[in-house]
Amino acid sequence: MKIDEIQIRVRYGETDQMGVVYHGNYALYLEMGRIEWLRKLGISYKQMEENGIMLPVVSLNINYKKPTGYDDVINVKTQLKKSPTAKIEFEYEITNSRGEILTKASTTLVFIDMKTNRPIRAPQYFLDALEN
Repeated sequence: MKIDEIQIRVRYGETDQMGVVYHGNYALYLEMGRIEWLRKLGISYKQMEENGIMLPVVSLNINYKKPTGYDDVINVKTQLKKSPTAKIEFEYEITNSRGEILTKASTTLVFIDMKTNRPIRAPQYFLDALEN
């Protein structure tokens, strides 16, 4: 399935009193990876919402392996787990500059019609973008 990778430099404000990235910030890193994955596919999350579709996270699983800290450069690899239906599932791997695995994670998001607040199937333009 489609894979994308981004690099992020850890900012001071993302660390805790012990100088390591605060665990809650990993969800933001995953979101950054997912948004870039969509963008490189030619899909704008903002345009999806303007077209009445939102994509909330309904499941988040993070497995922390090693810490990282301020000014470290991390690589977030985002991979589509399987073809989307009414939900879309991603797997992630965050590594440091030495290639060591810091975190493994997965998310499940659901396509929601913003007018009815009900799940819908993935829009056709989304599925078409995956085929290219």
